[in-house]
Amino acid sequence: MAHDHDHDHAHGHHDDIVYPAAVPFALVHLAALGAFFTGFPAYAVWMAVILYVVRMFAVTGAYHRYFSHRSYKTSRAMQFVLAFLAQTSAQRGALWWAAIHRHHHLHSDTEEDVHSPRHHGFFYSHIGWIFNQSNWKPDYGTIRDLAKYPELEWLDKHYLVPPTLLAIGCTIFGGWPGLFVGFFLSTVVLFHGTFAINSLAHELGDQRYLTGDDSRNHWFLALVTLGEGWHNNHHHYQSSTRQGFKWWEIDITYYILKALSWTGLVWDLREPPAEIVRGERPVGRKVIEKVAQDLAASISLDGVAARVREKWAESHTLEDLAERARRARDQVESLLAEMSLPHLPTTPELREKAEEMFQESPSLDMVVNRAHELLAKAVADRVLDQALSRA
Repeated sequence: MAHDHDHDHAHGHHDDIVYPAAVPFALVHLAALGAFFTGFPAYAVWMAVILYVVRMFAVTGAYHRYFSHRSYKTSRAMQFVLAFLAQTSAQRGALWWAAIHRHHHLHSDTEEDVHSPRHHGFFYSHIGWIFNQSNWKPDYGTIRDLAKYPELEWLDKHYLVPPTLLAIGCTIFGGWPGLFVGFFLSTVVLFHGTFAINSLAHELGDQRYLTGDDSRNHWFLALVTLGEGWHNNHHHYQSSTRQGFKWWEIDITYYILKALSWTGLVWDLREPPAEIVRGERPVGRKVIEKVAQDLAASISLDGVAARVREKWAESHTLEDLAERARRARDQVESLLAEMSLPHLPTTPELREKAEEMFQESPSLDMVVNRAHELLAKAVADRVLDQALSRA
């Protein structure tokens, strides 16, 4: 998703943290405190639990697996029902949600990612990004397959209608406890359960597959979010309806969708191919480049560059190195390659480190080779810049 504003405006400035369109989000949190004044009668607590589970399914099964990834099919009428149900979560409209999420996958854990803990910090990735006004107008050109439906456009424009109707219904059937416990408190918990995938699922857990980002699998997050915690699985194969690839990876959202498929309400649920689950399919060039950069970045360049300079100084002067660099800067990697550089990590050493950082993959050798190239170039640039500055 290309933002309407440039990158610096989108992520570099947080001074627009108070934005009118985000006020309802803050008010929901304040309203949840009303639960301490109404008390927690059993019926209101059960209402909150049921609404959390139903709406978490709507967020994961509708917003995410259907609208964002189109991992299964359904009718136009059911599509509207799913969008309406998902929007009772008060997480804006289905079109907005899908546009934001497709952008996330396109730029996952790069500086362009809307909510990457790596680049923007935990708090911003969890909740702060919502208040950045540039994120309230995503590029709807990425969701033309959805924007062609006028009913979805209407829902997206009037995104507060579904949660408002739900809040009224909770009040009618449950009184003040129904409103403050059943609706507001469950909505706040739902917010943070959903947002945990943006933040915690990129910091906690294991990485089974090379995905070029920080997506991870965590069983507890999977329970809290009805299956979304198998986040590394999802980033490995995004079009799968099932995100718990192993039999023991509980994926409640998938189980519900599977049951709905038996009724004919949804169909063509996508499964991950066996070679995908086993991690046998080579990854793309983009992923190899990103993983290689991470591997190369794990090596301290300053120490390597210092030892390279020492090695050069044994038989040459820095002025000699600088003069050669002036004549053929673009050949500097070849120049250093002619030297014996025992302090530059070898390919086998990088392979060993890669095996510690990542799971086994048929693409790991390509990652290691590319990381070695990146390291050689980075060290060469570091040494030559210092040589030129001293010459």
